[in-house]
Amino acid sequence: MKRAICFGVILVLTMFFTGHVLAQDPVVYPANGQSNDQMEKDKFECYGWAKQQSGFDPMAAPTATAPPPAREAPKGGVGRGAVGGGLGGAAIGAITGGSSGAKKGAAIGAVGGGLVGGMRRSEQRRQEDQRQRQWEQQQTANYANNRQSYNRAFGACMEGRGYSVK
Repeated sequence: MKRAICFGVILVLTMFFTGHVLAQDPVVYPANGQSNDQMEKDKFECYGWAKQQSGFDPMAAPTATAPPPAREAPKGGVGRGAVGGGLGGAAIGAITGGSSGAKKGAAIGAVGGGLVGGMRRSEQRRQEDQRQRQWEQQQTANYANNRQSYNRAFGACMEGRGYSVK
């Protein structure tokens, strides 16, 4: 199960970042008449240097810096709330009104418990979704910061070799 979740996270991150990676590559112009061969050599050397300086490799697949938030075991739910409410309603009904009161109390308790259980489960799902969105936003911000650090180092290296970098 953990493998499937990790694979899914990596797949989503890869799909999400692919367009951004292509759009973020710096554009390099030879400012001093460098040949294409020299420019490719310089780009390769600056890639290695910038990767070492920033700790970021733009050629590597994006990875998560933290595991995704864990899903909690379901709390409550309609069925569980209905059973709990039905038992509680039956007990109260039996005390106050005998066997017919127990039946009515069980029915009322089951409906009320089902509603409360459903609301609890819905709130739990909402909170889990919010934690997932926050995690995704944090991963995106981390990636963008790391990429920006790499781009600054790469640009500095290329400019130091006489190129114009945009």
